[in-house]
Amino acid sequence: MSTFVLIHGAGDVGWSWHLVKAELRARGHPVLAPDLPGDDESKTLVDYADAVVEAVGGKRNLVVVGHSFGAFTATLVADRLPVDMLVLLAGMIPSPGEPPDEWWANTGYQAAVQEQAKRDDGVTGNADPYVSFYHDVPRELAEEAMSRERDHPSPAATAAPWPLDAWPNVPTRFVLCRQDRFFPPDFFRRLVPERLGIVPDEIAGSHCVALSRPGEVADMLAAYAATASPTRIEQ
Repeated sequence: MSTFVLIHGAGDVGWSWHLVKAELRARGHPVLAPDLPGDDESKTLVDYADAVVEAVGGKRNLVVVGHSFGAFTATLVADRLPVDMLVLLAGMIPSPGEPPDEWWANTGYQAAVQEQAKRDDGVTGNADPYVSFYHDVPRELAEEAMSRERDHPSPAATAAPWPLDAWPNVPTRFVLCRQDRFFPPDFFRRLVPERLGIVPDEIAGSHCVALSRPGEVADMLAAYAATASPTRIEQ
């Protein structure tokens, strides 16, 4: 069985994965969903990766999953550990030397949001998080998610360049959310081939699909794991 390492996005904690975690465990998979260091302005992406590596310990047969901003950390973990597969769920795909702060302008994000907002009467990019992030999440669950928000990532983590020289040598899959009102689907349909040279897979649901459709997310991740090659041996 694969061990899933689930890495949360900006403002979140490991709890954001709790429903997917339960679904994967019901399918027999060990799962880790650590909290990345938050509320500390000095912590960097490397510190976030350190926290995940420590949580993993000596576990193997790893499938690392990064949601949204968690992609910046997930890629570093995949470069440091023997990982079978890297999965980005609505993930911010980094480029070598690119600070996260510059990612938005470099990818044309704002123009993509404005274009989609014209088509959907402004729900994309809406300032209300219950409209833009949690629109298909049960209200009580969305309110709990909001209550758990914190200051993450730090200014240090977003200002420093992504430290890798190249993409990790790990099979990579990308999943976009078809009803994502934060990252428009057409934005990722363009960006994923440009930056990764692959076609993204798609799932119905919002940016917070791990809360709205945990069973479907778990099914997709388990299917990926079934195709993963055995953990590579580091020389």
